[in-house]
Amino acid sequence: QVQLVESGGGLVQAGGSLRLSCAASGRTFSDYAMGWFRQAPGKEREVVAHISRSGGSTYYAGSVKGRFTISRGNAKNTVNLQMNSLKPEDTAVYYCAADDRQFVRSRPDYWGQGTQVTVSS
Repeated sequence: QVQLVESGGGLVQAGGSLRLSCAASGRTFSDYAMGWFRQAPGKEREVVAHISRSGGSTYYAGSVKGRFTISRGNAKNTVNLQMNSLKPEDTAVYYCAADDRQFVRSRPDYWGQGTQVTVSS
């Protein structure tokens, strides 16, 4: 079992930045690919970015590419999402996810509880 706890959400103006963090516990962190998903009101949950077990491979959704950066620290059991140049359409609940695979699937094994990100125009 893996427990995931997100932090770092909040309210920011358009053009601003936020850094989300996810702390993992319960299993060997480097066994899991990690990712960030988001869900806006009335919309389906979507993948934002994910990173492989070693951190050597990353994926970004087209809507965030060039603005968001995912990173992981296997020594500290954390995964981060640096979000720059935020837009109102980035407003959503952001979820950390872990998957016992080389890469995160659309339905990963574990989810965090979510953290709200609100971008005002």
